[in-house]
Amino acid sequence: MKTFFSIVQIIVSIALIAVVLMHQRKQGGFSGIFGSGTQADTGQWQRFTALSKVTVVLAVLFMFLAAVIVLMK
Repeated sequence: MKTFFSIVQIIVSIALIAVVLMHQRKQGGFSGIFGSGTQADTGQWQRFTALSKVTVVLAVLFMFLAAVIVLMK
């Protein structure tokens, strides 16, 4: 079972890398480093693009799978 979760973890991590690389680059200079002017400032899930929603879901799934794999003995 741990092997199955490990394989799924690898697939999710590759998908997460691909989705993050597909994001469009912001031309905000140093303002983008500290999060100003991003979509996260609005606090509304509806303002996220579809690509951002997929990124959030994959990141949560990645963290969940990592915790499951660590807790399995």
